Amino acid sequence: MTPITEDLDQIEKGVRQLKIEWDKFFGGVERKPPYELRSRVEGLIRRYAAGEIRNSGERFRYQTLTSRYNTFSELWNKRLRAMEEGRPLGLHGRALAIHEALQPPPEPGPSLEMPAAASRNREVRVESPELDVEAVRELFGRFVAAREQTGETGAVKFESFQKLISQQTTRILTEKGAQAVDFRLETKDGKVSLKAKAVR
Repeated sequence: MTPITEDLDQIEKGVRQLKIEWDKFFGGVERKPPYELRSRVEGLIRRYAAGEIRNSGERFRYQTLTSRYNTFSELWNKRLRAMEEGRPLGLHGRALAIHEALQPPPEPGPSLEMPAAASRNREVRVESPELDVEAVRELFGRFVAAREQTGETGAVKFESFQKLISQQTTRILTEKGAQAVDFRLETKDGKVSLKAKAVR
């Protein structure tokens, strides 16, 4: 294994661990942001930023990892600034409520009209509730539709649903060392529930 391959492995592992640590921080599990780990990952990324990576496979992998890190880093910075300014983003803030108020109600797609047994077997994969918003919305749409089919009463807000998914995802990623979580619906005794499975 070449030195650059080892560094790329460390970057990939570091980005994955950073995502877990930041989710724990924003979820209130940790009190301090993971600045030390972030500095180590950024140091490895900068090591090859100005240099030429001759191997095309390694160069592509480096670019992919850097792009992924930059996407996460931008999200973390925005959420951190929002917290410091006292205006939390996402599921805790007014931004989501305003956004939802401006959106038309989701229309049931083909997946919501599938037979119950087939629908239950379809899983929705979530790596980060903050980034995989569309996946969480798809799962929410199926959940609401399934409740309507079983005749369950009581409105379910997307904000509360997303918070639940965020908590479960963070817990499973941390405890199981998983890279993602697959969610599926199950209906038993007229009640719809969510089942989560770690993806390693």
